[in-house]
This record gives sequence, C-alpha cells and structure tokens, in this order.
Amino acid sequence: MIIAVLMVSTANSQTDSIGLSSQETRPHTRKKVGVVLSGGGAKGMAHIGVLKVLEKAGIPVDIVTGTSIGSIVGGLYAIGYNAHSLDSMVRTQDWTYVITDKEDLRKQSLLDRKKQNTYVFNTGLTIGKRDRSAGGLIKGKNLAELFQKLFVGYTDSLDFNKDLKIPFACVATNIMDNSEVVFHSGRLPQAIRASMSIPAAFSPVRMGDMVLVDGGLKNNFPVDVAREMGAEVVIGVTLNGKPKTAEDITGTMKIVGQIIDVNCVNKYAENKALSDLWMNVDPHGYSTASFTSEAIDSLVRYGEEEAMRHWDEIIALKKLIGIDESFRPTIYNPLRPDAMTERQHITGFSFENMTPQAERFLRNKFHLNKIDSIDAKLEQELTTSMRMDLFYQTAECQLVPEKKWSMVNGQWSMVEGVRVVLLAGNRKSMQLHASARYDTEENAAILLGLDIPLKTAIPVETDITLRLGKRLMARGEITIHPRSFTRPSFSYTFHRNDVDVYTYGDLDYNIRYNQLQAEFLPINFDLRHFNLQMGLRWDFMHYRNKLGSEKAKQVTLENQHFFSYRARLTLNTEDNWNFPTRGSRFNAEYAYLTNNFAQLDVVDADGNKQGKTAGMSDVNANWRMSFTIGSRFTIQPMIYGRLLFSSVVPAVFGNTIGGEWFGHYIEQQMPFAGVGNLEYVHQQFVAAQLQAQQRMGKNNFLLLRVAGGQHAAKLEKLLDYRTMIGVQGAYYYNTIFGPVGATLGYSNHTKKTYFFINLGYEF
Repeated sequence: MIIAVLMVSTANSQTDSIGLSSQETRPHTRKKVGVVLSGGGAKGMAHIGVLKVLEKAGIPVDIVTGTSIGSIVGGLYAIGYNAHSLDSMVRTQDWTYVITDKEDLRKQSLLDRKKQNTYVFNTGLTIGKRDRSAGGLIKGKNLAELFQKLFVGYTDSLDFNKDLKIPFACVATNIMDNSEVVFHSGRLPQAIRASMSIPAAFSPVRMGDMVLVDGGLKNNFPVDVAREMGAEVVIGVTLNGKPKTAEDITGTMKIVGQIIDVNCVNKYAENKALSDLWMNVDPHGYSTASFTSEAIDSLVRYGEEEAMRHWDEIIALKKLIGIDESFRPTIYNPLRPDAMTERQHITGFSFENMTPQAERFLRNKFHLNKIDSIDAKLEQELTTSMRMDLFYQTAECQLVPEKKWSMVNGQWSMVEGVRVVLLAGNRKSMQLHASARYDTEENAAILLGLDIPLKTAIPVETDITLRLGKRLMARGEITIHPRSFTRPSFSYTFHRNDVDVYTYGDLDYNIRYNQLQAEFLPINFDLRHFNLQMGLRWDFMHYRNKLGSEKAKQVTLENQHFFSYRARLTLNTEDNWNFPTRGSRFNAEYAYLTNNFAQLDVVDADGNKQGKTAGMSDVNANWRMSFTIGSRFTIQPMIYGRLLFSSVVPAVFGNTIGGEWFGHYIEQQMPFAGVGNLEYVHQQFVAAQLQAQQRMGKNNFLLLRVAGGQHAAKLEKLLDYRTMIGVQGAYYYNTIFGPVGATLGYSNHTKKTYFFINLGYEF
C-alpha cells in the first residue's frame, strides 16, 4: 500500500506530514486538550500512571501525540484503551519475548519447541535477494504481531484524525534525508512500529523511498504536532532522569544510551515552552530496557506519583480548558483488551507472494475453507506457520474491512466482515542456529545448526547439525511436511564418542568409539504437546580404544552393526522447558534390537560368535508432573526406568545412570540424584524422584532433588538389592543463553560428593 507523503516546511526543520487531513471545526464550549507523550523505551510505562491521574481528575483528552514508546501508549489510548486497561495489558505481556524475534511455539510442534530451547542464536538468510527487514539486531517481528493484536479493528489504512476515537499522530525519522515524518494516516501498527525503531537495535520500517527509524532523533516530545492539530491546551509528559556525569558513562550500553539521549534534544526546549502543563517523570533506577514486571510496576507508580505532585495544577487547568472542576469526561469502556479474543466475520482469503502449494498447505492445516471468523490468536498462528512450516522470512496477516453479497436464510444480503490477506516475504534460503555451553565434565561445546528448505511442491526441510567438543556429532536429516503434523523423516548421524565410565564414584575406564546411525521414520506425528515416532534404525559401532582398569580390559568390544525397530511417544504439557510450574512430561520407548532384523549374535569373551538368540527388547519410560503451591514453589514427582529383556545385552546398550539429564552423554543414560558421572547398572532399573523448585525473584531458582532406585539382573530380583538413594541441591539463574548454575550432590551408591557447574542449554 502506497501512502502519500506531503512535504510541509516549518521554521525549524523539514517535516513530512503523512496523509494530513483538515478536520472540520466542530462547535464546542471548551478548549481542545492535547496530551503529548515522549519517547523513552521501557520508561514510557510511566505514561500510564500519568494518564490514570488525568482520568481521576476528569481532564478530557481531545488529541494525543507521541514518539516511540509514547506513540505506543498514545495510540492505544486513542483507540479506546483507558489508563486502567492499559495498566492491565502491559502487565500481562511477556516483554522478554516481545522485544525479541523468537517464534511463539506454543502452537507449534514439540520438536520445534525443543530446538528453540537448545539454540541461543537463530536467524534466517535469503541468498540472492535483499532482505528489506534487515538493519537491526531485532527485526521486530513479535512487536509487529503484538501491535496487530492490540490494534485489531484498526489495522487497515485509516485517517488517524477521523477514524480513531481520539485524533492521534506519531513521529518517525527518515534517515534518507534526516527529516521528521509525522503520521496522521496509514496503517496504525506500521506507523507506531516506525516511530519506535531504535537505530541498530530494531530494523527500520521501509515505506516507499523512506527508511524510518525512531522519531526521537528529530522530535522526541512532539508538542508542536499537537498544536498543529488544534490543541489549545497541552499537557506534556517527558521521562528524563538526572543529568549523567562522565563517571556514569561506563560500558557499551550506557554509551549507546547517552548517544541516543543527546540526539533526542531536538525541539525539546521549544516544545516544553509550548506546554501549558509539563510533567517530567524521573525513572530513577530504570533504563530504556527495563521491561521486568517489577520495573513496570515501579514505573507506572512513578508516573502516578509525579502527576499527583501536580494535582493542584491539573485541577486549575480545568478553568483554562473552560470546564467546571466537577466535570468528568466520558471514559471509553475498557473493552479493548477483549478485542484480542474478539472474532470477526471472514468474507474471504487472499494469499500474496505465496505459491499455490503454500496456499494449499495453509488451507489444509487450519481448515480455512470451513471457518467463518478469525481472532488475533488465529492471526498469530497463521503467521507463525508461514515462517516455521513454509520457511518465509517474514509473514503478515492483514484484516481488510469488506462488504460482500451473501446468501443468508435464502435471501441475498450485504454482509460486513474482513478479508484475510496473508502476505509473505522472501523464502528463506536457510536458517542458521548456534549455541554454546560449558560444564565441568566436558568443558566447552558448540552446537551449530543449518536448516535448508527445498523448493518442492510439498514442503521439505533439510536439517544439518554439528556438535563440536569432547564428543563430536554430525547429523543430517530430511523431513517432509505433507500436512499439519505428519513429518516423515530420514536421518544419518555420526557420533565420535569419548566417554568416561565410573564405578562407585571412581573413574574405571575411558572408551572411545564411533557410532554411525541411520534412521527412517515413516510415522512421525508431531503436534503441539504430542510426538509419536515409529520406524527402523541401523547402528554401526566402531571401537577405537579403551583405557582403564584390568577389569575393564576384560570386557571385549567388537565392531558390530545393529538393526532395531523403534516406537517412541512423547507428551509434554509443561509451561516452561527448563523450570516448569505446571503440566507434565511423559516419554516412553520400545525398541527391538537385532543384528539381522530378527536375532542377536552371541559373542564370547574373546569376541567369537557362538550362535544367535532372540533380539533384545528395550522398554524405557519417564513421567514427571509439576504442582505449584503458592506462586513460587513447585513440587515435581517423577518415576522412570529402563528394562532390558534378553539373554544377550550388548555392553554399548547397557543401562547407565548419572548426570543431570536423560540421554546427555549416551542415549540410554538416566539421571540420578547424587551421581554425577556415568555408571553402569544392571539390566533392570527403576527409580523415583521428588524435586522441590523455589523461584526467587524472576529468574533465580533453588532446586532440591531426592531420588531412590532399584536395579537387578532379573526383574523378579529387583527388590533383592540395596536401595540406591541420592540427594542434591542446585542453584540456577535462567538467562537468554540458557540456565547457568551449580549442583552439589551425594549418593549411597558412590559414597562421594560431587560438584557440577553448567553454563547454557543442554545439548
């Protein structure tokens, strides 16, 4: 959509006024009141506190202008959110997600959710085509989608002076000629997104020949814009802290913040002088990036406190406005938050820049031919699927008002609704992933991933993964996306393992071997909480060397290949991947292991084959549930185990316990509290664990884990052995790079304490 740009010269600067329309002068007995909200990042939450007091005082608002965060708060106020509904809305948002480009995988598959909780860095690349969404660390995908939800009903091209409940304007900066751009019309979410595009942090918004960034660079406090719109009385709010000294400017972020601050003083003095009432909220202790719940609560309170200090001036302002002190304006009902679940009638669908195959995929996945209404939740699911399933770099869902003749009760009538326009950007040539971790067992490790979509009629994705560290892994996988959840796949993996094996807490031996693995999964149902896989796997074990005790050297390991039939079931309803507070996680697998698709070789101590026997049955499962007591304390009981049934159990597939996670060093590994390193146990192993999780603040966690287990060579003798008992305590801090913390544990199996440090996501 092309927006007309009118060039308007002013005495101080060149201003582009987008779609400015002359509003008819309406008869009124009082002066028009304009509220002007400055930029300031997260500090702008204080604007909500000021608006609360203005409403309490009964000040009418006829015009709203803003820049950056001021444009967000002001735009929402202009379409009908009152101050209290704004307060509720900002507190319910996950701002740590909103200000990133992470995908919302709550409606996506388990495998996609796991990938997001493994990699720290994710970015899409489009080779051979210019990426117009680039230009900043954050493309603003989640911000754009949030604006689409919050401004539902106001996302089409509008005249901000006529079509909003309160006339509104916001300011951006065109870096092509360093001019000020004032939005009076257009697509409201896009205008606000442009106004808050902090250079380098957020990608700019491109409109025609303009490249738009944060309006604070030209006019961070647009009182003059409100005056031009007809405001006769102006209430202005700024967010300036105490002036910084040279000693305060330390560190990269503070230097960048200071550069932004000194470049946002354009017109500040002039606009302050144009205000009839000026209030400045000192956001002491908080910065432009303070989006935590505690910060939001404090900043809103700071705004209220600053406005209350001006209470007498606010009440006196009523006389200037021309209203009685008892006057109370009509406050719009706080119904706007409900608009996020409001459904609008669909008159039709349009697909732009998408292949017929992609259109057919979306119609099948979401049953678009059968639905007749849409809400903000479905909008987000559609755009997420376009990026995740169809590999588009950007995706947008626009709701365009439309009237259409339709047959209703046997008669033709005009039906009003919206046309759903699904607009795709360039297809990704590839998606890059990267992550790093450190622990005291294996030291540093790096994980690299590369997803490459193939240009086929049915979506097909290739996934290449490389792990660098003590254990080397390279994996290639091809996955077909024929429908919404069926994903047949074929994978080939190379493991170069270097594993230390302990006995009762003491290092016994080290084994180094290569494992080649190919797996075909014709059945791969991958849903939001559920994943079922069934298929065939081939493994080849090539043993390089083994160093350790004389007892260990007596175990002969011969190069061998295996064929196994496998069925895996995963169910995960937990609300958090690493520190859940509710939901459950269940994993179960059955495998039948053979050498020739039917039987296993019997090998003596010298490595000679002595015949064949039935294959080995491998049954393993784990089930964890989370129960929260209060708001911060969670109890997590878990039962788990692995049972092996065969007269021959290849050593490489024997039961092992130790460490923090399932399958960390080798796939059959099971954690056990108090056991820090890998230890072999008998063929039959079952255990129960109880974990207490205490959250402190927002991201600090204390964990206490107690476990008990039984193991035996035969199932009927499971209770004949001494019960294994282990305890451990841990502290973790949940960062954007993954959990960071330390564990201290003890068990009666090892009779030793162990200490473990982990930095980053597990892989």
